[in-house]
Amino acid sequence: MSNEQSSVLLPWQHESWKQLQQLRERLPHALLFHGARGTGKTVFVEAFAKSLLCEQPTAQAQACGACLSCNWFDQHNHPDYRRVRPEALEDELPDDDSGEEKKTAKATRAPSKEIKIDQIRALADFMNVSTHRSGMRVVVLYPAEALNTAAANALLKTLEEPPAATMFLLLSNRLDRLLPTILSRCRKFALQPPGREAALAWLQQQGVKDADAWLAEQGGAPLAALEAAQGEYREIVDEWLRHLAQPGIDSALKAADKFQKVPVTELVGWLQRWLYDLFALMSAGQVRYYPRHLRELEKLAARTDVMALSRALKGMGERRAIADHPLSAKLFIEEMLLDYAGLFK
Repeated sequence: MSNEQSSVLLPWQHESWKQLQQLRERLPHALLFHGARGTGKTVFVEAFAKSLLCEQPTAQAQACGACLSCNWFDQHNHPDYRRVRPEALEDELPDDDSGEEKKTAKATRAPSKEIKIDQIRALADFMNVSTHRSGMRVVVLYPAEALNTAAANALLKTLEEPPAATMFLLLSNRLDRLLPTILSRCRKFALQPPGREAALAWLQQQGVKDADAWLAEQGGAPLAALEAAQGEYREIVDEWLRHLAQPGIDSALKAADKFQKVPVTELVGWLQRWLYDLFALMSAGQVRYYPRHLRELEKLAARTDVMALSRALKGMGERRAIADHPLSAKLFIEEMLLDYAGLFK
């Protein structure tokens, strides 16, 4: 295995890379990579995009890292490469006047979490121009479930009549949130999550303390665990979980006031995992996300029933769908925690 490949791919991705190379001779016009969030799909797909554009790929079909194309790619200005993603994920702004204008504009409103139709339409000019150096052009789009309805329909038209020498690489965390028509136009490629030992070893190499706990909280997703370990929410998460361990009406009202500045989507996610652990403990005798809180979960399990938890989990899924834009964060959290407190006798 080449040094270049080892330095680009994550340790658990080498087998998937070998499987992908079997498609090289007859590549479809659109590949849809799917798998759990936080397991390195973007790393893998961008390595593949770079290799498709490389002028001197290695024996393992990895980008050489030295040709003009690879240099353009590394500088984020390859003329035959486009990356389409929500504005909220755009963190690489250019260090020029236009970049400063973007920062100012973004400061006045929340960046969109959707991929919009204008972003898909903007690909038209890109795809109508001849490729540089007689190569191919590559479009990477993620997460595909962030496409709003208009953007998804516009992309579908392009996938139905794909331009010559153009490769679409889509990424998705949730295939069930994509239009069946888009799914039918893409060749699906599953990216498997790493085994626990491989994920732990990688996190420890990154200097993450308590890697086991972080990995459990993120459902076995090592990149998500690394992001969480380096984030600002550790103390907040611990305080939130302490509240969940002692539910009550009065404490729900106090907690809503205290946590109203925390992104609601984060709070919903933490509560969903807590409820899932309770459900799993009662139905299968084990927990997945919060093994450190097994004792508290066992005490709560004695005060509720599986059917009530099942309904609560369904309700949390509905809440998650509107958590990005609550009319009032405080009222949203209050209602959520009061419903949670009502689960326990």
